[in-house]
Amino acid sequence: MRLRKATLAALVLTGAAVALAIVLGGGKDTERAKAATASAPGEPTVSIVSPRNGEVQTNHAVVVKVDLENFQLAPRHFGEEPELGEGSIRFSLNRVPNCVDPKKLQIALDSPLGNERLQGASMDFPRFSGPNGILAEEIGTAGSYSPATRPEIFYHRLAAGFYRLIVTLAQNNGATTTYHAVTNFQILQKPGHHQKKCEPGKVSSAKAAEQQE
Repeated sequence: MRLRKATLAALVLTGAAVALAIVLGGGKDTERAKAATASAPGEPTVSIVSPRNGEVQTNHAVVVKVDLENFQLAPRHFGEEPELGEGSIRFSLNRVPNCVDPKKLQIALDSPLGNERLQGASMDFPRFSGPNGILAEEIGTAGSYSPATRPEIFYHRLAAGFYRLIVTLAQNNGATTTYHAVTNFQILQKPGHHQKKCEPGKVSSAKAAEQQE
């Protein structure tokens, strides 16, 4: 009997974790990101130093820092022809909607490939990612990703909620590579402020996982 209870409890916790990962944009894609960074010796790797995956903060700004191995950032060659082992970084930050449609959430959970992720608004515009966002506008990638030739980026004016960040290594000409990393974090409401209630028929992202138990 104890064994059955323990097994049931483990399954419930696993289900909640999977649901939360889908809401925050993790799941199988996150596992692929881990696999990408665990590459063969000599291949490029990227790892996110901050914010840590699952981090919760009250500050509405975040400094993203990454570590690179076997990859050289080349600001002088930005926008030029690809060269082996050098290039730039694509920072892509999206805010998960405060309220989600349970039907869309179920579609994401039922997706055999885990590619029906609930993806919210992009933060890769000048008002959020500053100089990197300005550069994104210049090269036509605003709303998709913010390019960088340094291993960091500063996002500010971020509203409370859940966020998903993808960091991808790119060639000099901006073409994406397979080397990337993913992290999720949450920004809390300021003291005295409360999140607006969801309209009828939708549930909050924070409670979506609980409803999958």
